[in-house]
Amino acid sequence: MDRLHEEISGQRVVRITFRKHLENWLKAKEAETALSTMTFYRGSLNKCVQYLGGRVDEPIGEIAKQDIVAFRNSLRNQVSAKTANHDLKALKMLFKSARRDSIITEDPSEFVETIRRERAPKIKRPFTLAELRRVLEVASGEWRSMIIFGLYSGQRLGDVATLRWNNIDLLRNELRLSTQKTGKKMILPLAAPLRKHITSLHFAGDPSAPIHPKAFDLVERQHKSGNLSNQFDDLLAAAGLREKKNHKSTGKGRGSRRIVEPLSFHGLRRTATTILHEAGVPAAVARALIGHDSEAIHEL
Repeated sequence: MDRLHEEISGQRVVRITFRKHLENWLKAKEAETALSTMTFYRGSLNKCVQYLGGRVDEPIGEIAKQDIVAFRNSLRNQVSAKTANHDLKALKMLFKSARRDSIITEDPSEFVETIRRERAPKIKRPFTLAELRRVLEVASGEWRSMIIFGLYSGQRLGDVATLRWNNIDLLRNELRLSTQKTGKKMILPLAAPLRKHITSLHFAGDPSAPIHPKAFDLVERQHKSGNLSNQFDDLLAAAGLREKKNHKSTGKGRGSRRIVEPLSFHGLRRTATTILHEAGVPAAVARALIGHDSEAIHEL
């Protein structure tokens, strides 16, 4: 097929290995892709490298559709359908670029379908007041502050961790921010307990300084937001609300599907929503305060 393609098109088919094309593709992507996305690409495609083993050093054109299907199916017992489909998407991008650059004549991944996603039972839930007290008892310093911000603002962990002092306007009694996930601009009234907490914090005089410096450094400078989630998991374990986990990476990805825990920092967002509803706040107003984009998401 390669020789026939060369005769018809006059273009020489370059024979390079799967590994070499992957290295070239990642290097080209670095200049045009965010660091977090590059981390995703490397993690996803490394799973395929591990699966192929020694075949990664064979010409990429030797990889057939059945190999892609077998790799996709192997992911089903390791990760969720959503994650498997994201990994497959990254692999499809790799082969599409090889086809575009005439490295291969046919894309073996082109007609490989994604895994059907089954609706999992909803187990995530808000915190009870007793559980919140237990978490606050074991939390200290920045974590106690971020929990209070998360509870009374309903914002995500990354957004709470990256708050600066100039996000707060005490004269207007407002918290202003743009969410990391959607870029949505939020203007939230400061609940009395949150305002009291803010006034108790030390302000060094620099409006652009982060409110939670250690968390800010992990997210903004080190791009390790996952470390923050792990730290909160450890707080929940210390409070007796979940089992202690080993967060050490093996470098080989997960060997089984991720266990979805009922409580996480996102549970504070659910708790804030629940408190608003129980206080009689109209659903549309509660949705706007929390920052949910749709009624369907708000009801999850």
